[in-house]
Amino acid sequence: MSKSTASQSTASKSRGNISAARQNLRRLANIRYIALVGQILALYYFTQVYPLGLPMGIISALVIAFAFVNVLTQWRSHWSKTISEKEFGAHLLLDISALTVLLYFSGGATNPFISYYLVPISIAAISLPMAMTWAITGLSILAYSILLIYYQPFTQPTPHHGNTGFNLHIIGMWINFALSAGLITYFVVRMAAALRTQEAELSAQKEEQMQDEQLLAIATVAASAAHELGTPLNTMKLIIDNLAEEVVDPEQQQDVATLNQQIARCRKTLQSLVNAASIIEEGSSPVPVAAYVDGLLDNWMLIRPDVKPEINIASDSPVINACFHPVIQQSLLNLLNNAAEASPQQLEITIHWDTARLYIDIRDYGLGLSPEQIEKMGKPIPSDKPGGLGLGLFLTHSSLNRHGGRVSLLNAEGGGLLTAVVLPLKAVCS
Repeated sequence: MSKSTASQSTASKSRGNISAARQNLRRLANIRYIALVGQILALYYFTQVYPLGLPMGIISALVIAFAFVNVLTQWRSHWSKTISEKEFGAHLLLDISALTVLLYFSGGATNPFISYYLVPISIAAISLPMAMTWAITGLSILAYSILLIYYQPFTQPTPHHGNTGFNLHIIGMWINFALSAGLITYFVVRMAAALRTQEAELSAQKEEQMQDEQLLAIATVAASAAHELGTPLNTMKLIIDNLAEEVVDPEQQQDVATLNQQIARCRKTLQSLVNAASIIEEGSSPVPVAAYVDGLLDNWMLIRPDVKPEINIASDSPVINACFHPVIQQSLLNLLNNAAEASPQQLEITIHWDTARLYIDIRDYGLGLSPEQIEKMGKPIPSDKPGGLGLGLFLTHSSLNRHGGRVSLLNAEGGGLLTAVVLPLKAVCS
């Protein structure tokens, strides 16, 4: 059972990492589309409005080729294959290479869009390890340095005003700054959100692992107790059988019969602990939901004959079979016992189900939950009353959550507590 839980936790963590990398690649593709639109607008402006004598054929071919590469990138982001950090770094290197070639044919370091190198560097700093980020930063600096010397300069015509070229450069730098700032903010904000999501998932997995360790420790103690209690129960059984033969007073015979019944219940409970592992290994068969519910309530009524609850089972619930893990019944019994101890004289139980889920609502009229109990709900804390809202509730929460169920406890209007249980109904036993 713990092995299966560990594999599920590992698989969940793996799915979270893959999802984050896939989202980052899709965001990178969106950023490229924005950059491509800007490049197309710049081509139009510097050919139709303010010609600079650029090699438009080569630049146009580069833009088209990069657009095709970005379509392939977006397609890749939808593959089921894992996207690794190295692959994501390779996409950033491709961006740096394409930008370097494009700038070489459009003025080199004199092009105001040279600072666009900051965009892949910022993306790498957020999403990649330090070594890969420094590699991308170093290559960007190297490309910038090369473009200071080797490039094809602008061959713009003589401007109508003496400072038009300078103004154009300043405007271009402003546009590039605004574009780069917007893209960096877009990516960094979403990357930070993805990182927060991953941290939340890791925190939940650590908490689940701690609960697994606590449950394993409790299960070990329970198994040891079941083994150690077997001998004294057998001894008490022999003594009570002897007393039953010797006692003649009717009242004493009734007391002996009650003791015998209680010992039988204890032996049955211990036997269920011993058999739990074998039941889990061998698996169980689907049973009618109505029969399971009736058996659960009958078993509980035998345990708590002092309680007279008002039970309402929906008559329009479908006739279906479902699988129930052995620990689910004990978890539900814990909830019923907590409610019975809170208000043994007034208790309402409402049960219904559909083809997918079983719903159990338990309404008591006790004191309800204190703020301290609400704050510590679901944790193994000492109880302020026998059997109520302490270790038993922690085990119940953990057991039902582990099998897809959900338990919610709310203070009801008019006093008391409403315990709502939702259990998935599985037709195939695992």
